[in-house]
Amino acid sequence: MHLDDGDIARFAETGTGVAHCPTSNLRLGAGVAPIRGMLDAGVRVGLGVDGSASNERGDLAASRSSRRCSWRAAEAAPRRMTARDALRLGTRGGAAVLGRDDLGSLEPGRSADLAVWRTDGLELGGAEDPVAGLILSGPHRVDRLVVSGEDVVREGRLVRADEEAISQEHRRQAEKFTE
Repeated sequence: MHLDDGDIARFAETGTGVAHCPTSNLRLGAGVAPIRGMLDAGVRVGLGVDGSASNERGDLAASRSSRRCSWRAAEAAPRRMTARDALRLGTRGGAAVLGRDDLGSLEPGRSADLAVWRTDGLELGGAEDPVAGLILSGPHRVDRLVVSGEDVVREGRLVRADEEAISQEHRRQAEKFTE
């Protein structure tokens, strides 16, 4: 997390990939990683989430939003990361860190899971750029999710599971911790 230019150069030289977990870093008060500097130096960087000890949601969309906001606070204006940079870290960046050239973007011959969010709702009503709206105001409930060619979520609801039953069971299990 606290890297100098020499450390970053060494990461680039050795092909070291970085899984950046901004929500955890912010929650723990660990600081803001020099992601722009790493990218400029050729370091492979992907967006990630840590476990529940430092990130209650485990939500990559929340990490994209946290990352984008922390960049704006910590980096000089000409070097700031954009919403599309944040999206890229969560897609192509993650694939690069894993050494996977068969995923990370929607192209013929690549594996792909597909998530679709609506951009016509009230939460994005004032968003001039729908990508920035999704990154900065997310997370949002996915409208459609396709994994390995199979619908998992359709019209915002799980296809093969009862969300209400899952939620009730989750609450029942959570009560055990408060007894």
